[in-house]
Amino acid sequence: MDASIRPDTPVSRLKVSAFIVPTDFPESDGTLEWNKTTLVVVEASAANQAGLGYTYADTSTGRFIVEVLAEAVEGRDAMDIPGTWAAMATKVRNHGRPGVAAMAMAAVDVALWDLKARILGLPLASLLGRCRNGIPAYGSGGFTSYDDHQLADQLRGWVEHGIPEVKMKVGREPDRDPHRVKVARQAIGTAARLYVDANGAYNRKQALACAQRFIEQDVSWFEEPVSSDDLEGLRLIRNRAPVQMDIAAGEYGYRLSYFRRMLEAEAVDVLQADITRCGVTGFLGTAVLCEARSMVLSGHCAPSLHMHAGCAVIPMRNVEYFHDHVRIEQMLFDGAVEPKNGVLHPDLSRPGLGLELKRADAQRYAA
Repeated sequence: MDASIRPDTPVSRLKVSAFIVPTDFPESDGTLEWNKTTLVVVEASAANQAGLGYTYADTSTGRFIVEVLAEAVEGRDAMDIPGTWAAMATKVRNHGRPGVAAMAMAAVDVALWDLKARILGLPLASLLGRCRNGIPAYGSGGFTSYDDHQLADQLRGWVEHGIPEVKMKVGREPDRDPHRVKVARQAIGTAARLYVDANGAYNRKQALACAQRFIEQDVSWFEEPVSSDDLEGLRLIRNRAPVQMDIAAGEYGYRLSYFRRMLEAEAVDVLQADITRCGVTGFLGTAVLCEARSMVLSGHCAPSLHMHAGCAVIPMRNVEYFHDHVRIEQMLFDGAVEPKNGVLHPDLSRPGLGLELKRADAQRYAA
């Protein structure tokens, strides 16, 4: 494009909203219980376009965007996202980068990538450059608060709808976990792949013992068997778990340095990253780290955000089709897609992420 006719693209405004959506049933995993999910939405405006981004975080994240980040973003060129990312990182220096600050940065970063793609009239996957047309999705839920019937019905439902990989939560009642895993296997049959996620609930010896029990039901993915902060423990379990079982972790990564340390520790078989915590910019950087080490990458939750970026990075393995986030994205956004034969395909007829906030529907949940 001729620079002399390029449209003026300063970011004129960041608009922030928050929505609190009750769960459809009380939920829990190995270490946490919840009955609602908060969505913080950012709309970034420039050149008569508005980009949409969001994160799953507390309402304080929205206040942080307004009170801290907006000053660093508004007025900057919407097309120069790396510069804005660096400006935000500088702005949060004294606030602590991981956690709220990182999720606030992530939501703004997603909105800016969506905005840039809209200004150029491109789907985000095409702007980034696709290396594949779709991303395999795995159904995720199986909460520890579910009884055996709920667990079986949910996992079976995904398989019956063409999703060949499903994940359940474990770790709250370790003595019952082998039984629950057996219930899940019986529900989905022998052809589907079964994953488990302990959310760091086990200690090292518990995790090793569980790995041996879970392999009896052909569990092929063991996520956060111990805390993600215990890199030595993750590596121990990776080295001693059955060879058919991948060890996965990384969802709580906010910075590239976190992912680098996890890879250098040889702690996982599958590195997970979450765009709602590290942004599209951080996700792309994480993919480079994975590619350099011949490691695969998985998108954690928020399938509507990971779908486009996942199509643009070579080491991508799959994306988590998480019950809570799928439900919220379909309720509150027009353009949220569903898997076809277990694969999420971006709608290339829509610019950016292809999402539009259903304002009337969302208003009832406004924080």
